[in-house]
Amino acid sequence: MNNFTTGSSTPLRAQSGILLAMALDRYVAICYPLRHATIFTTQLVTQIGAAVSLGAAILVAPCLLLIKCRFQLYHTSVISHSYCEHMAIVKLAAGNITVNKIYGLFVAFTVAGFDLTFITLSYIKIFVTVFNLPQKEARLKAFNTCIAHICVFLQFYLLTFFSSFTYRFGSHIPPSIHILFSSFYLLVPPFFNPLVYGIKTKQIRINVVKFCCVLYSICGGLKTDG
Repeated sequence: MNNFTTGSSTPLRAQSGILLAMALDRYVAICYPLRHATIFTTQLVTQIGAAVSLGAAILVAPCLLLIKCRFQLYHTSVISHSYCEHMAIVKLAAGNITVNKIYGLFVAFTVAGFDLTFITLSYIKIFVTVFNLPQKEARLKAFNTCIAHICVFLQFYLLTFFSSFTYRFGSHIPPSIHILFSSFYLLVPPFFNPLVYGIKTKQIRINVVKFCCVLYSICGGLKTDG
C-alpha cells in the first residue's frame, strides 16, 4: 500500500529513450562499423543521456501537475497497488478524469510514434545491411549482436502497452490482473535485461549453467531424501 501523494508516474519515456539510443548504436555499429568510434563519442552519449532525461521530465511533469491541480477530493488516500502507477492514482479521484486519461494516452502515443518509428527504421536498415553481407558467418555475427536488444525491446513495449490500455479500456478486467501486469512491467525489465545481455558473455553463461546444475542436484537430493 502506498499513499498516493508520494507517487509519481513510471518513467516510460526514459526507458523508451534508452532503447532508442541502443537501436541507433546498433545501427551505426553494423551499417557504419568503421565510423562507430568517431560518431558515438563520449560527448554524444552524454548529450543523448541528457536529452532522454529532459524528455522524460517534460512528459511526466504534467501528469503530476494535473493530479495536483485538478483534484481535491479522493475516494481514498491509499491504493491497493505495489507502486504508485499514474492511472491507479487518477482513478482514486472523485471527479472527472477524462483529461488525465487523454494526456496519459498522448504520452503513450508520443513515445510510440517517435521512439518506435525510429527503432523500427533502424532495424529495417540493419536487416537490409546484414542480409547483403557476402559471408554467412558475418551475417550471423551481425544478427547475433541485435538479438538481445530485440528481446528487451519486445518485452518492454508489450508489457507497457498492455498495462496502459487495460487501465484505460479494460473496465471488465479484474483489478488483480491490472496490478499483476503493472508489477510485471515494473519488475520484469530490470530482472530480464541482465539475463538477456549477460547470457551472451561466455563467463557469465558458464557460471549460470554451473549454478543451474548445482541447484538441480540439490533439488534432486532433497526429493530423494523425501
